[in-house]
Amino acid sequence: MINKIYKYPDLERIEKNGLRFYLDSLNNPVPSVTTVLSETSEKSFDLKKWKLKVGEVEAERIKNEATAIGTAVHEALEQYLYGEDWNNFNSSKEHQIASRITNKFIESGLDGIEEVWGLESGLVLDGLYAGTADCIGIFEGESSIIDFKTAKQIKKKEWITDYFLQGVAYANAHNVMFNTDIKNVVILMVDRELIFKKFTISLIEFQHFTSIWKKKLIAFDRKKKDG
Repeated sequence: MINKIYKYPDLERIEKNGLRFYLDSLNNPVPSVTTVLSETSEKSFDLKKWKLKVGEVEAERIKNEATAIGTAVHEALEQYLYGEDWNNFNSSKEHQIASRITNKFIESGLDGIEEVWGLESGLVLDGLYAGTADCIGIFEGESSIIDFKTAKQIKKKEWITDYFLQGVAYANAHNVMFNTDIKNVVILMVDRELIFKKFTISLIEFQHFTSIWKKKLIAFDRKKKDG
């Protein structure tokens, strides 16, 4: 399943004003894909309202719990796809949830992955942006960016625009770096109730999200200069 066709760069991560950046091949800082998306998001007001509703302490607890579960699941899936020992969860609540979610991914969500070119692979466009893709390879016969997402509850497709924007950003970077033609983005999601859902986008949607991503890059750059 593992076929290391491409040599992905090791990205050096740095923090600037509390935001995540990476150094490109010219040693210049470029924003991470997630930084661009968060800083140009229209959902920031809703997030602030939610924090006011549940309180700062509870909001931080929920965020930390979700991060711990997501990290444990991603690490386990990476080890599984490499054919290594992956079932190394501890007895904490977060790891026990992560264990169940990982098993659901393995049982229901990974069948479409036919070939893996890279896991947690660095992608960078000098002077523009960088990021780390969960999985790059062939999914159901198509060259794809594949992302693993955990959720408290399965989301509707129209709620996960940022996931698709992240995917097309990685795909476009890969296409420039390695002269590929990746146009398929696959989001595999499992929630706390162990419901699995696969999301994909059409070629027209890929082009649509690419256009939005480019506008967000411009908006981020403008915001950085104005700030």
